[in-house]
Amino acid sequence: MSSPASSRPSAFSRLSTALLQWIDSDHTPDGPDRMRNEPDRVDWIRCIPFIVLHLGCLGVIWTGASAFAIGAAIVLYVVRMFAVTGIYHRYFSHKTYSTSRVGQFLLALWGGTTVQRGALWWAYHHRHHHQHSDEPEDAHSPHVHGFWWSHIGWITSRRNFPTDYSTIKDLAKYPELVWLNRFDTVVPLAFALAIFGLGAALETWAPSLGTDRWQMLVWGFFVSTTFLFHGTSCINSMAHLMGRRRFNTSDDSRNSFILAVICLGEGWHNNHHRYQSSTRNGFYWWEIDPTYYGLKMLSWTGLIWGLKPVPKSIMEEAARADHQASIVAAQHAQHAHAALSPLKKVVPAAAAIAVATATSSQVALPQKAEGPAIHKDVTEQAEHGAKQNPPPRGV
Repeated sequence: MSSPASSRPSAFSRLSTALLQWIDSDHTPDGPDRMRNEPDRVDWIRCIPFIVLHLGCLGVIWTGASAFAIGAAIVLYVVRMFAVTGIYHRYFSHKTYSTSRVGQFLLALWGGTTVQRGALWWAYHHRHHHQHSDEPEDAHSPHVHGFWWSHIGWITSRRNFPTDYSTIKDLAKYPELVWLNRFDTVVPLAFALAIFGLGAALETWAPSLGTDRWQMLVWGFFVSTTFLFHGTSCINSMAHLMGRRRFNTSDDSRNSFILAVICLGEGWHNNHHRYQSSTRNGFYWWEIDPTYYGLKMLSWTGLIWGLKPVPKSIMEEAARADHQASIVAAQHAQHAHAALSPLKKVVPAAAAIAVATATSSQVALPQKAEGPAIHKDVTEQAEHGAKQNPPPRGV
């Protein structure tokens, strides 16, 4: 019988595996199941490309900036965030709309430019997250593993690296998708080279833009991709910590307007965890969902179709939940008003006295005989000058 120490991969085996996985993500000489059963730990060798991505942002020190390069970084952030939310998430993970096999391949290519691994790996982990949300098996729950591990640490662990194709059989039956998932560095490298080539072309043919090949590479690839990664990771680390809960789901998913802006509608996370099959995460018109708007426009081209709506029963449940929440909020406001009522006269008078005291150093001190007149003025301020501020509204 082998001991735990003998079953652990050697240092050389771990090093060679990590290096080969830069090229072939499915390279697991000891089997993917064994790797998935390892304890959570950072695999620093495998993290080198990820570290290089962040260090590449420092290139702005040497390349400088131009309006065109910064604009390109912003546009590429939005376009590729849509690929994460509208393609990797709402199509490959949840199949909230339909497309052809050719369209599916084109969407996977688009998603590959995000540098967030292959579509099948992404879908496998996200489906696993929904099955075990905020449970010990959830790879990136902030309640189980802490904020930083859920934000960035989990992707550095060897156990989260292999793709479990048995859980995504609907996608694994397409060899072209498996190939893109296995060699998941091909598309990002081609994308980086394309940006570099665009910068070279602009440097030659449009020098008035003030950009060049290296500046475009730094801003269009390194800076934009780094921000894209952390924007996406905010859903893992923050969408279960900040915001409001409309639905009483089994996890702690929440709705956040701020995260919806950062991630093009993904911030309505509690809505999504209540009903995952809808193409839209913002259930109401005031819950902005740019990803849904983009998918709707994409459907007009015929590339995708069959966008799935939110069922009437779910909307009725949402209305009941919102109504109940408004009642609870009104009750809390009444209790707060009742608790503050004895202070209605005391607080304004005390505030007025404090103001009079603070400003008294700027005028001559009154004589003793003028004391009652001063007291009378303070009382009038308390009765006529005090105003009650309305309670702040939650986000």
